[in-house]
Amino acid sequence: MKRGKFESVLTLSRLRMIQFLMGVLFLYILFMSFEIPLVFRTADSESDEGSIGFFDNALPKHVLLETDSEEFNAASQPSRGVSNSFSRTPERRMREFKKVSGLFFNESMLEDIDGTKDEFSVLHKTAKQAWAVGKKVWEELESGEAVASTKPETNKRAENKSESCPHSIRMSGSDFLKRGQLMVLPCGLTLGSHITVIGVPHWAHPENDPKIAMLKEGEESLMVSQFLMELQGLKTVDGEDPPRILHFNPRLKGDWSGRPVIEMNTCYRMQWGSAHRCEGWKSRADEETSSLFTIIYVAFCEVDGQVKCEKWIRDDDDHSEESKAAWWLNRLMGRTKKVSFEWPYPFTEGKLFVLTIQAGFEGYHINIDGNHITSFPYRTGFALEDATGLAVNGNVDVHAIFAASLPTSHPSFAPQKHLEMINKWRAPPLPDEHVELFIGILSAGNHFAERMAVRKSWMQHKLIKSSKVVARFFVALHGRKEVNLDLKKEAEYFGDIVIVPYMDAYDLVVVKTVAICEYGVRTVAAKYIMKCDDDTFVRVDAVIKEAKKVNRDKSLYIGNINYYHKPLRYGKWAVTYEEWPEEDYPPYANGPGYIVSSDIGQFIVNDFEKHMLRLFKMEDVSMGMWVEKFNSTKPVEYVHSLKFCQFGCIEDYLIAHYQSPRQMICMWDKLQKQGKPQCCNMR
Repeated sequence: MKRGKFESVLTLSRLRMIQFLMGVLFLYILFMSFEIPLVFRTADSESDEGSIGFFDNALPKHVLLETDSEEFNAASQPSRGVSNSFSRTPERRMREFKKVSGLFFNESMLEDIDGTKDEFSVLHKTAKQAWAVGKKVWEELESGEAVASTKPETNKRAENKSESCPHSIRMSGSDFLKRGQLMVLPCGLTLGSHITVIGVPHWAHPENDPKIAMLKEGEESLMVSQFLMELQGLKTVDGEDPPRILHFNPRLKGDWSGRPVIEMNTCYRMQWGSAHRCEGWKSRADEETSSLFTIIYVAFCEVDGQVKCEKWIRDDDDHSEESKAAWWLNRLMGRTKKVSFEWPYPFTEGKLFVLTIQAGFEGYHINIDGNHITSFPYRTGFALEDATGLAVNGNVDVHAIFAASLPTSHPSFAPQKHLEMINKWRAPPLPDEHVELFIGILSAGNHFAERMAVRKSWMQHKLIKSSKVVARFFVALHGRKEVNLDLKKEAEYFGDIVIVPYMDAYDLVVVKTVAICEYGVRTVAAKYIMKCDDDTFVRVDAVIKEAKKVNRDKSLYIGNINYYHKPLRYGKWAVTYEEWPEEDYPPYANGPGYIVSSDIGQFIVNDFEKHMLRLFKMEDVSMGMWVEKFNSTKPVEYVHSLKFCQFGCIEDYLIAHYQSPRQMICMWDKLQKQGKPQCCNMR
């Protein structure tokens, strides 16, 4: 009895399960009957336009314009490998956007081929989030919502443009401390501007950091008292450390010299110039040399007629009795000399000082307690109006600061001031034939000044203007809407920007590198692909010559190559074991500039589309990793050259890194006028 009842219940359950599965199957067939024709229609319409670049058409509306809008409307024929984005409907553009984002951020990318979890899945998830945010931001730009949201802020800036240019600024020590030990100079400095700082140096404290003081044998620590005062370019960058236009660093107990010293310098993007040190000797010309050399030397050692370093009393000064007797003998014989005054070192622990910085014709002049102590000549790369902040840090108590003779007219710090809408700076159209070299330049949305400097310098090379070499900026979307609006206008006018549609982040720079490879192999079909930064100066012809030294049939990887470098596990640039489990990096070329052959670029794009490309947050290390993988299937010729300068510039460079916009223009002028690769270092 019980058995029969159980069997009837089981039969009823099976019947219901079969009905459910039949219903699911019917819905699936119905879905496929609509989806498959749509897929084929999409594929057919895309194939009519030729190859659609992966990143080239990533945006709902492609922002890489080969010509201006008038020319494009007159003859709307797309260049080879570039689809006519203006002819696509909004629905289709969105479909392409979804296609690309889905291709890169497929969930399967979070897993290895063998099913184990990829140690870089965190980076993939971050990229997926950035891509989703970027999609939303771009939709706002396309719909016009971003314009409406930024309009009140723009008007407010215009209304307040002339509000904050005081002739003088006064700040007490307590106010200075509350404001983060920073005085803002809204309109920068001008000729004759001066800033007075009243303070007291701290008493020395034990210091055992070898970076600050070299320890002698048997010493556990040294006594150190030092502080720094800096004129900073607060408005020349956004989201980065501001450049140090004047770095003034007194070291009361000395450093490796063992004696009190004052060091001055400049810094742009972590690149310090040549340090100017005053150690107690007066800067003067060599009186025994020829008059012409003396004049040149005096000009080098003086700034506005003031010496770079005054003399102060040192422990090793020659004050022997013999020299004093000779001085008195000369006085008795009538051979008088001008009396030279020697002052003690201008800073003393626990003693009040009054320091004044004045902007002269040729440089900054430092006076302490009424005495001229040192002068620092202006360096290529900075202007007086760039000095929009004064910071004081270290072993010192600031009692008061007073800035006077400041400019009363407000210079424009808006990014648009750097954009000169002149046809001369626009990119030429893409050529119909293959190109020798494609240069992809990594940039950020707010780097308007850097891009303009590149356009006005090495992008004016005849090989680029004739389209034998092609250069493009690769930029991701910015967190501020007004920056994206300006970027979109800039891209539409100059036609040299590819916007990769994700929200920009340091860890995702590697995505731009993949985009550079895709553009190089599919849009311009370049023989060589080069990546560089927007603060890198490139000698275009010299770089091509370097690549041609390698046999044409060989794969190549050229740059300043690091071998056996280890990841930093601590500090600002730390890499966790989850991010990079290996003990060493593969051989990789430094990020400011390197070259790969097109077959390597094609390999990277193919692996990327197959979800087989391993990503790492350091793009230059990633490239080394990809080349190493390619090298396992086909030999690669690694070419190491120090002329791909990682830090700054050296004579006879191929590329020079950390060049400010003004240095870019200076280096281009030297290259044009003198025909030699000379630096415009910050000295």
